[in-house]
Amino acid sequence: MNNGDSSSDNSRIVAAVDLGSNSFHMIVARLDESGTISVIDRLRETVRLGGGLKENGNLSKASMETALACTELFGQRIRDLPRGDVRVVGTNTLRVARNAETFLRAAEENFGHPIEVVSGREEARLIYLGVAHGRAARSGKRLVVDIGGGSTELIIGEGKESERRESLYTGCVSASRKYFDDGIISQKRMTRAVIDSELVFYPVGRYMRAGNWEEAVGCSGTIKSIRNITQAEGWCESGITLDALYRLQNKMVKQGSVEKLKLEGLKPDRAPVLPGGVAVLTAVFETLGIDQMRVSDQALREGLLYDLVGRILHEDARDVTVQSAIQRWNLDAEHANNVTATVRTLFNQVKADWGLSDEHRDIVVWAAQLHEIGLQISHGAYHKRGAYILTHADLPGFSRPEQAMLATLVLSHRQRFRMNAFDDLVEPVRVPGVRLCVLLRLAVLFHRGRTDEQVPDVVIKVDKNFVELHFPYGWLDQHPLTQADLGKEFDYLKDANITLLFD
Repeated sequence: MNNGDSSSDNSRIVAAVDLGSNSFHMIVARLDESGTISVIDRLRETVRLGGGLKENGNLSKASMETALACTELFGQRIRDLPRGDVRVVGTNTLRVARNAETFLRAAEENFGHPIEVVSGREEARLIYLGVAHGRAARSGKRLVVDIGGGSTELIIGEGKESERRESLYTGCVSASRKYFDDGIISQKRMTRAVIDSELVFYPVGRYMRAGNWEEAVGCSGTIKSIRNITQAEGWCESGITLDALYRLQNKMVKQGSVEKLKLEGLKPDRAPVLPGGVAVLTAVFETLGIDQMRVSDQALREGLLYDLVGRILHEDARDVTVQSAIQRWNLDAEHANNVTATVRTLFNQVKADWGLSDEHRDIVVWAAQLHEIGLQISHGAYHKRGAYILTHADLPGFSRPEQAMLATLVLSHRQRFRMNAFDDLVEPVRVPGVRLCVLLRLAVLFHRGRTDEQVPDVVIKVDKNFVELHFPYGWLDQHPLTQADLGKEFDYLKDANITLLFD
């Protein structure tokens, strides 16, 4: 990634926004026709959204107001960019907050772009992608560690590909709130914070420990801040060492409180969450057997930007994930391709009238390719098994709302139409989701016989809650089973408040 501001007549502006539990980050770049990325703007605001989580699981009004003010600021920079050229992701706090949807609706309005709340493992994949493209990337397997506000991601990978991804629920904000909320730093508190964090990391220690990788690389604000302090204090020359961490702990304990912290290289806005961050990083070092850690300046937001560019250049990680799932679950690829081709044909005819987008097309195509993924578990209720798999599987590249949409489409692609499942989706995709499901159901219905016979040139016309199918003259009379299935589908679609007509 270049940091210049070179221009090109055929370039486009792209942006990535990371809504973290401690800070919000935005990176804006120019993408030229050769695929080269040149960073032209970076913004960072400390919002401590995770610090606003109350005991009942809701975000406080004050924390949301602070965070929304930041989204308004960021939105001024990216609001007018095309939808497909911006990605905004939410991480741990927005994964766990009970009232996250209230914040997300307001933030999306400020940004002018949708927000994807990603799973912990997807966050880990994006973090690794950012590090792997950065200066810290070397040959051989590496362990990447990212301590965020509410979670810590551990990833082992090689080259540009991550092999094992874990997201664990402890971070600099959550640990600081739990053990140092009043600002007092004692040896007893620090020891307890480290031990409790070690208990979080212990279950994954066996395969994340030294010996399974050749180098350890840390990234993001907490680790970079600790690196800056330990080097400014003269405790290590490069990166971070375990001995330097112990020295930092001792000095913090001697100073006794957050207010009294006087450390070379420490920025004032980092001080309140430093004790928790140091405890978590010490636990990582001790549990995983790390003696020294290099530090990368690139992390989630850069990984998100690279992933966005991959989609623009038709190198979408989600396509790779779907093809991998087809192979892993031994799906009938020929049948899936037939259903996919038909759903594409139907989609193209109704896209404008139903107000659907290219993103909607991609989702229904992936659902068509994976609609039989549950067959390896159970034939009779394979749509339910498939929905379970797609809800809980690690699907690299997919956000949580996208994964939920996939699962819902597969769940309701046959038999009765489960409208209550669509009610559980985030509000903006509920109506499009129902319409996509209608298209998937029809495509599956047309290929129920699993024969080589081509589906006829069906004309589909739609108007909100009406669907009309027009077949070539005499075709339905020659295919009474399809005609009977369409009669049943007429009854099924009543549950979706959709009237199906066909001739």
